[in-house]
Amino acid sequence: MPHRPRSMFGPDFTFLGVPAIEVSDLARESADVVILGAPFDAGTSHRPGARFGPNAIRAADCAPWDGARPHLALRVDPLTDLRVVDGGDIEMPPGDTALSMTRLREAVTAVLAVGAIPVVLGGDHTVSLGTMRAVAAQRRPERTALLHFDAHADTDDTQFGLREAHGTQMRRLVEEGTIHGRELVQIGLRGYWPAPPTLNWMAENGLRAYEMTEIGARGLPVVLAEAMATVTADTTGVYLSVDIDVADPAAAPGTGTPEPGGFTSRELLDAVRTVAQRVPLVGVEIVEVSPAYDHAETTAYLANRVILEALSGIAWRRTQIDTGTAWQPELPLLHDRPWRQR
Repeated sequence: MPHRPRSMFGPDFTFLGVPAIEVSDLARESADVVILGAPFDAGTSHRPGARFGPNAIRAADCAPWDGARPHLALRVDPLTDLRVVDGGDIEMPPGDTALSMTRLREAVTAVLAVGAIPVVLGGDHTVSLGTMRAVAAQRRPERTALLHFDAHADTDDTQFGLREAHGTQMRRLVEEGTIHGRELVQIGLRGYWPAPPTLNWMAENGLRAYEMTEIGARGLPVVLAEAMATVTADTTGVYLSVDIDVADPAAAPGTGTPEPGGFTSRELLDAVRTVAQRVPLVGVEIVEVSPAYDHAETTAYLANRVILEALSGIAWRRTQIDTGTAWQPELPLLHDRPWRQR
């Protein structure tokens, strides 16, 4: 499987400085989470540049590296409570979508084979074809749901005549049976697309899409609770896919298809953390960070924190399962909670 440890900044450049590892060596190492870069943007429909997203996300951090990132609200440290390693970037030739997705699928499969959770840094949203095909195939006959945060449904039949691109991938996954339509839940849709025929296809196949107008009317906590109940009703694992354009362009300007009216950064981080705490995540991806259009690394910092919130929620959930503690809908005050002793 072609693989390179890093694409731009050398073999020691990793997500927040976590240890680097070759994917081919995973069987000889112990890991709970493996970071993978997917530098692919040949599926974009507007502004390219997401191929440079993985390293921008890796680098976006203002705290000194000391091997820890303690989460103040959850009283866990995702980088010490979990064994997190960085498997580097997958070689994804921009002119060959099929080969790129095959290579990504192979890398994700290797991560899953050792019992680790893959965390994929995109890349445009086409990469879901590689990640979800790997996750679903590895977990069969168990079923995997997909919780999809995005401004766009990505359910068109074709994009510029192409069947596999960043605006069609969710439809392909449903049509090929990788996921069931009723187990694909989308949060944050808005704007002026897709067209009525595509919306009809979504309804006929049982997709549940929460538009920003509904989220505003009902409230994000209510929508999240309902969405999480849906994706866990008949499945044993949930894959979390976050397109950074679900956030408002004020919070995430560095993306290829910005759409005004989205989440604040606080809403997105809270939502991702809550999902990671409450559902059994089997994989995570953050996509569509395009550094060329970013300002002061705003988007890259948000994407970096999306991953940290997901990892923190996963670490917290594991501590609750290990200790038999029930889910707490309201967290007590910080000063009332000591750090968990390992």
